This record gives sequence, structure tokens and C-alpha cells, in this order.
Amino acid sequence: MTQEQWGALKKDMLKTVGQNNFNTWIEPLEYAELADGVMTFHVPTNFLGNYVSQNFGDLILHKLANSGTKVQRLHFRVAANTAARPGSRMAESAAKPSKNAESRGELPGAPLDARFTFDSFVVGKPNELANAAAHRVAEGGPVTFNPLFLYGGVGLGKTHLMHAIAWELKNRRPDLNVVYLSAEQFMYRFVQALRDRRMMDFKELFRSVDVLMVDDVQFIAGKDSTQEEFFHTFNALVDQNKQIIISADRAPGEIKGLEDRIKSRLQCGLVVDLHPTDYELRLGILQSKVDQYRAQYPELQLADGVLEFLAHRISTNVRVLEGALTRLFAFASLVGREITMELTQDCLSDVLRASERKISVEEIQRRVAEHYNIRLSDMIGPKRVRTLARPRQVAMYLCKQLTSRSLPEIGRRFGGRDHTTVMHGVKRIEELRIQDGQIAEDLEMLRRALEA
Repeated sequence: MTQEQWGALKKDMLKTVGQNNFNTWIEPLEYAELADGVMTFHVPTNFLGNYVSQNFGDLILHKLANSGTKVQRLHFRVAANTAARPGSRMAESAAKPSKNAESRGELPGAPLDARFTFDSFVVGKPNELANAAAHRVAEGGPVTFNPLFLYGGVGLGKTHLMHAIAWELKNRRPDLNVVYLSAEQFMYRFVQALRDRRMMDFKELFRSVDVLMVDDVQFIAGKDSTQEEFFHTFNALVDQNKQIIISADRAPGEIKGLEDRIKSRLQCGLVVDLHPTDYELRLGILQSKVDQYRAQYPELQLADGVLEFLAHRISTNVRVLEGALTRLFAFASLVGREITMELTQDCLSDVLRASERKISVEEIQRRVAEHYNIRLSDMIGPKRVRTLARPRQVAMYLCKQLTSRSLPEIGRRFGGRDHTTVMHGVKRIEELRIQDGQIAEDLEMLRRALEA
């Protein structure tokens, strides 16, 4: 067979496979020789040769037979291992240094933050399961659930756990190729590969990793081409039993614009919710930060009750909480004063104002009634049937969490109930939030709707 005949055959295949498949898989093939019934092609990567053999091999053999060329099998050989034909595209690419030559076989990811380790991660009931799952994956043993999908709101510790897993894997299993990057970086690399016509390098690199970690995957929603490539990368790694760890700001089924097939794949593994922090966890985080700051500010004095005050007042975002404490210590150090309640309120007046809860009891009652499809009058009325009692307790719990109203005042808003009834309802929902996934999901959905 001559080069001209192979060129004509390729054009014929274009009608069958379509323009995109032709450009990606057929166009890079370069006819080398035909000997003893074996037709050899030069290919840029082993991955491309294997893919073409599995997906287009029968088609090529069929076209060759129709053209009168007797070929029993196809052989694909990476061009770098052979002498490329002068003037060919392989020869031209060989003359240019590869952009990935420095990191061939290992995909560079995003830098890891040295502060984000398991040792610095404060564990409480809201993140206990996520922490345990992260530790299991970080052991680097056999893949038990794939993918591990972590989700939760802003500042709840998703990125911290992702970095902690990466650090632990690098320490325990330095032989593994662990790659951590954001979904935005994945998309950028994909677009760059398309622009530079280096899709084969992109595919081969991402499929060569042992552990792939993608942060904030919700950012690829609505990006059709990126989702397509992510889907194929995901499947290729799962088929090779490689570990995948994903994070997002919401559950897979709630990410709008994400293809159903990707949602289905993401839900196949272990999906873990990092719940909003409770008072005890926020206080633990503050105490942990204070221990770290002691070395930096050894002379500073911290009055009793300050940490408890901050844990109560700043409840929506751990990053805001940590930033407030950093500012407080820096200010107290500069002015040389003890950190008292008065200094705290003066220094953090803007943060405390922004964190004030402005949600009304009436709004919570209305939202909860709508969510459970019951009448508002029944929820605050005297009936104690279970279908009304549980939504009532949920509403009481949210009133305690999201407003500054006292327990007696909340009780009065619920048909004049005693504050002990409210206390019991709040405690019961706190228990169910840990035990019952549906209650936890309802609370999170209602909280997001109320705070939106």
C-alpha cells in the first residue's frame, strides 16, 4: 500500500466516524509498512494506539479488505521508538521539545497548603464521618469506595480534608502519582490542550495518575466539552481501580447543569456531607487556633468567655471565624492590651454586625410548613400527631440556631408552649440530625433557603 492509497482510505473513513473522531483518532495515524499481513502505523502515544486498536481496528481492517489490501492484523508503534519519515508530522514534532517532557509520566497538580493536614483538622459531630472516610482513603490501601465525594457549604473543611488526604498519601505512599487540582484547573488544562492540539498528551497524563483529586467540581456544570472529557477520564481511572476523590458545595444530584450520567457516576461511591458547624465544633476550632497563636503572641492574655462569645455569634463560616480571631490577636498585640469582651466587641464590630441573625421566627415557620406540606396553623396549633410534631420540632430547632430569640420567646411563638417543650424539641432534632440522613438533608436544605 502506498501513502496515497492510505490517504484515500482515511478520507473514506471520515464519512463513517465523523469529523471529531477523525481529527482525534484517525488523522494522527501514519502508515509505516505492510509486511507478512501486518500493517504497521506510527502513533504519537501508546494510549492512542491502544484506543484505535480497540475502537476502530475492525473498521480499518474492513476498509482495507474492501480496497483489495490483504491485512490480517494491525500494529501500532510509538513514533519516538522508530525513525520517523522525513517531512512527516512525527518528524516535525520530534524536532520540537515536548511541553510535557519535564513531567512525562507525572501530571503536576495544584500546590498543597502545608497548614491543611489531619493534625490541624478539628473533628466534631458535623464532620466526623467525612474525617473518617478521608483517613481511610489516605491510608493508600485497596480502593474500598470510588469515588469519595465530599460536599458542604463554604468554610466547612472540604478543601482542608482534600489537602490532608494528599499530604498523607505522599508521606505513606511516595510511589503513587497523586494529583490534586480544582475543577477550574482541569477545565483550563483541557482548553489549553485543545488549543495546542495536544489532546493525546492530556488524555494520557490524566489517565496515568494513581489518585485524582478534583476540588469544587460544580464549576464544570454547564461546560459540555469539559464534562465529556471528565466523564471519560473518570471511567478510565475507575476501570483501572485508581482512587478518585471529589468535592463540591452540594450533593451530586443537586448540581444544576451537570450531566445525568456524571451525577450517576459520582453517586456510585461514598457521598459524605460536611454538616454546618455546631457550637462545640466552632469552640474547638477557636481553642485549637489559640494554641497555635500562643507561640506567636506569648504575652497576650485572653479573658474568660471571649471564645464562647465568638463561637455563638459567628456561626455561618469557619473562615470568617478564624479571620476574626486572627484580627483580634493582631490588634491586641499592637495595642498591648488583654483580649477582653469589650475589646472583642470594639475590634470585631463589623464582623459581628454582618453575622447578626436577621431571620424571623415567622419566616422559619412558613418555610418549614411549606417544606413538609402542612398548614401553618396546624404546626403552631395544639395537635401532637407525629406528622405535625416532627416539622414543629424542626422549626423550633432552626429558630434556636438562626435567630437570637430565647427559648421562652420561641415557645410563645409556637402557640404559647413552655420553654422546656422547645428545649426537648431542639435536643431531639440534634440527635436525629446525626442518626437520620433525611432529617439532616431537610435541615441543610431549609437552612440554605432561609440564608439565601
